[in-house]
Amino acid sequence: MYIQVIQGKTNDKAGLLRQSERWEQELAPGAKGFLGTTGGVADDGTTILLARFDSEADAKANSERPEQGAWWSETAKYYDGDVTFRNCPDVDVTLVGDPDKAGFVQVMQGRCADRARLLELEKQFMPQLTEMRPDVLGSVRGWDGDHFTEAIYFTSEADARKGEAKMGESGPPPAMDEYNALTEDVTFVDLNDPWLRSP
Repeated sequence: MYIQVIQGKTNDKAGLLRQSERWEQELAPGAKGFLGTTGGVADDGTTILLARFDSEADAKANSERPEQGAWWSETAKYYDGDVTFRNCPDVDVTLVGDPDKAGFVQVMQGRCADRARLLELEKQFMPQLTEMRPDVLGSVRGWDGDHFTEAIYFTSEADARKGEAKMGESGPPPAMDEYNALTEDVTFVDLNDPWLRSP
C-alpha cells in the first residue's frame, strides 16, 4: 500500500467536501489502484486527506492524469495558504473492525527514529489494547522517512473519550510507555465528521 497525505487549512468545509465527492464520482473510477480515502476538517479548519493506493506507481499515474490536474486547480481554491503533500511508501495497517464505519477519526503525526522497535512493541501490547479499547476499529500509518501520519478509527468520539478515561484509570499496557517514548513532535487532528471512502 502507498499513501499520499494532503494537509492544509480551509474556511469552506462544504466546498471542500463537494470537491471530494466530485472526485469520488468523476475521477475515482479511472484511478488505477485506488483503495480509498480518509479525510475531513477539524474544528480549527485544519484539513487532512489520506489517499490510499496499491502502489507508488499507481499514485504517480493518477497525479499525472489531466483530469486530476484540472480537479486540483479547482480544489486548491478552497484552501487558505499553502498545502503540504507527503508521500508515504511504507504503510502499517492494524484492523479490528471496519474503519469505514468509524464515527470519529484521530490523525496523529510525529517522528520516530526506530520504526522497527515501535512495531515490535505494538505487536506486544496490541492484544491487550484491543481488549481494553473496543472503541478502536483499527489504524493506518504511513511513513515519509522517519515522519509518520497515522489515522486511528473509532466507533464514535464519545466512545473514544470513554475508552481514554477507562485506560487512564486502569493504566496502559506496560510496553506503551516505551512505545510513547519513541515518538516526538507529536500532533493530533480530530475529525468529528470524517470523510471515509472506499471503491
